[in-house]
Amino acid sequence: MKIGILGGTFNPPHIGHLILAQTAKDVLRLDKVLFIPTNTPPHKKTRLIDAKKRFKMVKLAVKDCPYFQVLDWEIKRGGISYTIDTLQQLKAEYPGADLFMIIGSDLANTFHTWRDYRKIQALSRVVVARRKSNPLKNSRGFIALDIINIEITSSLVRKIIKKGLSARYLLSKKVFDYIRRNKLYV
Repeated sequence: MKIGILGGTFNPPHIGHLILAQTAKDVLRLDKVLFIPTNTPPHKKTRLIDAKKRFKMVKLAVKDCPYFQVLDWEIKRGGISYTIDTLQQLKAEYPGADLFMIIGSDLANTFHTWRDYRKIQALSRVVVARRKSNPLKNSRGFIALDIINIEITSSLVRKIIKKGLSARYLLSKKVFDYIRRNKLYV
């Protein structure tokens, strides 16, 4: 079994995340892609909304796709979320599976600062989605993945919502409705 892993804050999850997951699934012929929202990220200082709300939004975003799944492991674990801990748990849960950790080139450029980054590479293949806005500086044994270049970020979505503008077509309809109903990011 080939499993993709897409972790992140998903603050909020947007169509760029879905495009990335679908592209990785198709190009790498993955059986499924696991979305794993972080509890507290070790590298980001962004103010996050409640982890349970971010988890709910990711569930809404992928609800209609049978090969996308959302895991709340990092949220349940609490504290700072380290990729190595999640990969070790995944290896125990799916023995024999080939794991493909999917990250953007922005994260790949600082990958050497991650906790146990060499162990991460030993447990999984690291797939890097190349972004024009943040070119990959060093391949470090990564699998490069070309994706449709849509420069959407969660911070951009938050800024648009904060300004009172509509982010409707940057988010799935269910996530957009959830954000509006719960008055998130205003």
